[in-house]
Amino acid sequence: MTPNPLHPRSWLSRSVAALSLIGALLAAGGAQAQAQPKELRIGFQKYGTLTLLKARGDLEQRLAPQGIAVKWTEFPAGPQLLEGLNVGSIDFGTVGEAPPIFAQAAGADLVYVANQPPGPAGEAIVVLKDSPLKSVADLKGRKVALNKGSNVHYLLVKALEKAGLRYADVQPVFLPPADARAAFERGSVDAWVIWDPFLAAAERQIGARQLTDGRGLVANHQFYLAARPYAEKHPQVIQAIVDELAKLDRWAAADPKAVATLLAPQIGLDAPITELAASRFAYGIQPITPQVAAEQQKIADTFHELKLIPKPVRIHDALPRPAATTAAR
Repeated sequence: MTPNPLHPRSWLSRSVAALSLIGALLAAGGAQAQAQPKELRIGFQKYGTLTLLKARGDLEQRLAPQGIAVKWTEFPAGPQLLEGLNVGSIDFGTVGEAPPIFAQAAGADLVYVANQPPGPAGEAIVVLKDSPLKSVADLKGRKVALNKGSNVHYLLVKALEKAGLRYADVQPVFLPPADARAAFERGSVDAWVIWDPFLAAAERQIGARQLTDGRGLVANHQFYLAARPYAEKHPQVIQAIVDELAKLDRWAAADPKAVATLLAPQIGLDAPITELAASRFAYGIQPITPQVAAEQQKIADTFHELKLIPKPVRIHDALPRPAATTAAR
């Protein structure tokens, strides 16, 4: 397994200076940093660098001298994670592209902290190996399982568009990953739109066949988000998370075998499946750029046009405060 060639380690080092601005931006945008909290509550999923960070214990070591404990809570997917953030059960987490948009539409007071580079090969539309379906165009009128509001929701929209179909031409069946896998295996749905490591597991364990992955269709960024009140009260804690994630990315890009070895027991999958999933992950945490924000806005506009969200969403409203950005320039 080799690191993603689109994201070489040299790129990571160029991001460090920009990442150091994140705490300053959040502090300048809201109230002054307050006394250290006693606990940092992080939401994570069975993928991505937060899972690795949890396994290594680097953040606990970083925050322990300040008297801050770290509490980790696992969620089945991004929408559920951001629901937890919205109701105040976690302070920080990682999700794909679509969940923050659905969360904003539901009124969540969140802030984009940073993102990983694109990883479009890490999600795909799959069918069973003996399925008669050979292309995305064959999905017309078919039942397609997906987790509503996850990154794969946008992948389905864009894949159908490229194939000359409308979103209304398929029958979405909204199921979380575990339930979707069960429905997929018993043939209750015709296709499944899913991300790694669930994708890699389906490919290796039951021979699931890809109709398409995200390449040429979507960026599939991994985003780090925080509850805005927490981020603006404790920017130094948010900066500590970002710093440790940047260090982790440098290690992961340099030693992919070690990544798979560490990740496998965390996600409960064997080494070959874990290596396949990890090989499609992109390393190189970076601040949210205007280009990435514009890409998110395009997704938000698309979801509103399809009436998947009830009102327009302005991504700008979930970025660090404008005054903070101006002050940092």
